Amino acid sequence: MRWDETAGRVTARRVRRLGALVLSDAALPSPAPEAVTGALLDAIRAAGIGRLPWSEGAVQLRERLAFLHHTFPEDESWPDVSNEALLAALPEWLEPHLGEVRSWAELGRVELGEALLGWLPGGWAQRQELDRLAPSHLEVPTGSRIRLDYADPAAPVLAVRLQEVFGLLDTPTVAGGRVPLTLHLLSPGYRPAQVTRDLRSFWTSSYFAVRKELRGRYPKHHWPENPLDAQPIRGTKKQNGI
Repeated sequence: MRWDETAGRVTARRVRRLGALVLSDAALPSPAPEAVTGALLDAIRAAGIGRLPWSEGAVQLRERLAFLHHTFPEDESWPDVSNEALLAALPEWLEPHLGEVRSWAELGRVELGEALLGWLPGGWAQRQELDRLAPSHLEVPTGSRIRLDYADPAAPVLAVRLQEVFGLLDTPTVAGGRVPLTLHLLSPGYRPAQVTRDLRSFWTSSYFAVRKELRGRYPKHHWPENPLDAQPIRGTKKQNGI
């Protein structure tokens, strides 16, 4: 039983030898499943966690879990999902989901996100807590659901067009109010206009410099003098009847 790097899969053969002389060599059609899984896990350890076929959703889930592990170090129910920790715990979180997988190609069928969720000791209740403390998306005043970026576990990011948060006074938070989001306020062209963790201060100070710079560049968009009382909008002034 061995990992064939060229083929990218576990191979099993029955070989009979007399000293150095090979008497027979044939593929083993039904190797022991636990031996196959062991060889596959060894290949993953050698290649590294980054070699696994992480989907975009699984990457975001892993980042959300890393955020909660970082934010609540006293709560051991939020596991360490670093490369080193995941490699050390392969039998606990990944092995139960491998089934008859024997190759890198077949690993693509494994839902790595579900494997991580299945590793949570609190079951369904903890999954709900995950969504409460580290939501994947946040609804802004226009009703748009914006995906949050947890790539930096110390500073999750909400990147949103500035016009969509008019009237929102305080910086949104996650982790039950413990962590304010880092707001990347975007121009109508989706370019960063301001980065802040204090939205109220931005409205009463920096906003006016941003307004002066961008309203000439984007004259079709709304740049009210008082952003605290303005209606949040998507699109242009004409599209919103302003």
